[in-house]
Amino acid sequence: MVRYELTITAVNLNPRGGYDNMVNKRLLLWSGVCAVALTGCAYSQQAGGFGKAEPSGFLRDYSKLHAAENETEATLVYFTPDKAKFKSYTKVWLEPVQVWRGEKSEAKDLNKDDANHISQFLSSRVDAEVRKDYTMTREAGPDVMRVRIAVTEAGKGVPVLDNITATHPGALLMSWGKKGISGTESFVGKASIEVEVTDSQTGELLAAGVDRRGGGKYAWKPLNRWEDFEQASSYWAKKFRWRACTLRGGANCEMPKE
Repeated sequence: MVRYELTITAVNLNPRGGYDNMVNKRLLLWSGVCAVALTGCAYSQQAGGFGKAEPSGFLRDYSKLHAAENETEATLVYFTPDKAKFKSYTKVWLEPVQVWRGEKSEAKDLNKDDANHISQFLSSRVDAEVRKDYTMTREAGPDVMRVRIAVTEAGKGVPVLDNITATHPGALLMSWGKKGISGTESFVGKASIEVEVTDSQTGELLAAGVDRRGGGKYAWKPLNRWEDFEQASSYWAKKFRWRACTLRGGANCEMPKE
């Protein structure tokens, strides 16, 4: 997935608004590239700021989680010190993705239709990626990892306003300012998940994570209010496969692009 970045450089101002014209031209050019290669511009990004991912109560144990050491990890993560164990697992028991209704969950008031859509979408994406490397099962066994996932935040985007503000210099600057504070840009969708991986027989915690993502700011975004959530879901699914690959010492592990 290709991500296009917009860089505004300093130029000499002139009384006829040369700077504004140049910025507008660059923005329109950038938007045109996205229009031609729409799927190349679709992306989500990790969200920090004051709106960073926070524990919601879904995981059984948060005491082992720690802040990620680099951007390749979720916001909060844990991996068992004995990573060699991951080589012994050949099957995955993937429980249906939950929309967590706990008191601290930002998704607790989501309506039934939306909850069904996002849980099924994320489940399907994770299942599609994991089954490329593992046998899927619903029974415990000595070679089975059990995976629990919950959506703890799911905010729809506002596509029309998102598209409009993506091509306006002033609106873009305000959006970037908002991202610095809340972790997400203006009018984009957002999502948080919590993941727990255990040994299916002993219940030993093998890995856990808490992460939050927001939609990318680009013009000509599809008029689907769940587009940003779906992009985040696809990213998380590929990220799960990549991380599982590295933990078991696999070759040619491919990390998804932001």
